[in-house]
Amino acid sequence: MTLPIRNVAIIAHVDHGKTTLVDALLKQSGIFREGEEVPDCVMDSNDLERERGITILSKNTAVHYKDILINIVDTPGHADFGGEVERVLGMVDGCILIVDANEGPMPQTRFVLKKALEKGLRPIVVVNKIDRPQADPYGAVDKVLDLFIELGADDDQCEFPYLFASGLQGYAKADLKDEGVDVQPLFESILRHVPPPVGDVSKPLQLQVTTLDYSDYLGRIVIGKIHNGVIKAGQQAVLVTESGEIVKTKISKLMGFEGLQRVDLEEAFAGNIVAVAGFANANIGETITCPNEPQALPLIKVDEPTLQMTFSVNDSPFAGQEGDYVTSRQLRDRLMRELETNVALRVDETDSPDKFLVSGRGELHLGILIETMRREGYEFQVSQPQVIYREVKGQPCEPYEVLALDIPEEAVGGCIERLGQRKGEMQNMHVSGNGRTQLEFVIPARGLIGFRGEFMRLTRGDGIMNHSFLDYRPISGDVETRRNGVIIAFEEGVATFYSLKNGEDRGVFFITPGTRVYKGMIVGEHNRPQDLDLNVCKTKQLTNHRSATGDELVQLQAPAEMSLERALEYIGPEELVEVTPESVRLRKVTKKLVRR
Repeated sequence: MTLPIRNVAIIAHVDHGKTTLVDALLKQSGIFREGEEVPDCVMDSNDLERERGITILSKNTAVHYKDILINIVDTPGHADFGGEVERVLGMVDGCILIVDANEGPMPQTRFVLKKALEKGLRPIVVVNKIDRPQADPYGAVDKVLDLFIELGADDDQCEFPYLFASGLQGYAKADLKDEGVDVQPLFESILRHVPPPVGDVSKPLQLQVTTLDYSDYLGRIVIGKIHNGVIKAGQQAVLVTESGEIVKTKISKLMGFEGLQRVDLEEAFAGNIVAVAGFANANIGETITCPNEPQALPLIKVDEPTLQMTFSVNDSPFAGQEGDYVTSRQLRDRLMRELETNVALRVDETDSPDKFLVSGRGELHLGILIETMRREGYEFQVSQPQVIYREVKGQPCEPYEVLALDIPEEAVGGCIERLGQRKGEMQNMHVSGNGRTQLEFVIPARGLIGFRGEFMRLTRGDGIMNHSFLDYRPISGDVETRRNGVIIAFEEGVATFYSLKNGEDRGVFFITPGTRVYKGMIVGEHNRPQDLDLNVCKTKQLTNHRSATGDELVQLQAPAEMSLERALEYIGPEELVEVTPESVRLRKVTKKLVRR
């Protein structure tokens, strides 16, 4: 029996137009009533996703086309959120790979595509943004084929169907010469090339948990695909946990997906993707099954974290002044709650009750968690990110990454020199005709820590940098990272214009006049390799004599803005980032005063 369902994931590199194309599919499927206001990026549901223009959490939606229900899963494009990608690919039977017509496949396209091919999926390739200048659609198709071959795709996968599209304009077409009208060719391609789900309605129930959600009314909600059998609202079921324990419970609510909404269902069959309430302790990868014949599905394997940092209670002189949640118990509870939905994260307790070792897939992965927590009112401090070493065949190894740069020609020399100092090895170099050059490196993950800020300076903000995990290799030598020392506040107080103006020749400041500082707080970068202690609160001595130049307008150099990401990349081994809902401060752990 052919099920009237298609389950498809949309995968792509960051900023290649996934979410915009899903917008077009939703708008043209008729799920929005006439006159309803439709937001852009409807699948980017949380504030951070909208602000950064990236997908962080995978999400489900469903549309009807020709009496067939098409479940669409929008997945993250950034390798740091690979835990999201890996688990949702187990729910689907096909995928749409979106590639930018200008850039072609990028490092993280490689990452998500590799995962899809390993699952045996046959992608439909959509060359997006063909309406942009300098687009090379057929060149992008050739590059995708090269990538398929490189990743070991079989003959059937290499014979992939492809379409040309503009998500922004809302059309897709099979031939470039055709006129772009709507996205119907993409719907047709899904029906033609994505097989219906394989599942036996007559077998005992098996549903694998792939995503977790939470509701104030229903408690924990689990989302997953029904592999076999039928599930009914109100029925008895059991959860087979990771350890093999069997927990009996009742399905209190069963929901399906209709557009962006969840709709109540009485029953659902094998092949469908549903949301189920009633399993308070269910975790990712576990199986909901029939009480009479409990049979677990294979657990979902997720790549291990490659980066770790210490989260600790804030103990700076300004501790507890800006946050709502400041204790070690509150910090621990929040991190443990994150583990329930964030499968790529690890949290380990340390010898100190105030410190927790948090491991993730990269700086962005951990940075998003930190930003989310500070917006929720948490106040804490974090250490410099450190790579996680492993032993492979008895030899100590470290994670390596593939790094791709798209930079102006004048920045090529500087980037190659700095990456060479960070133990990067150039693999490929391509000079475009538009004054830009594409470079590809293999580099230790620790060589990338702190490189992004330096890269922006080298390219004057005009460079594009992407990287993804490659594998573990033997440890290389010492990596040269930050060259300059820092400027440290000498006493607690308020920074003054007079002090900052007098200290301008010593380096670049991170603060402005009026900023509250404390002893040990990092307020700037020194021009020299040594750290420098400076009194930034000193005021000008007032006299009863008027200066001849006193009324002249004196301006201060613009400070270097320290965002959370920049701060995490910038700090050294003996430094911390103090994170509160209102501020991001840099500080020394232990400070030896060096008077100048």
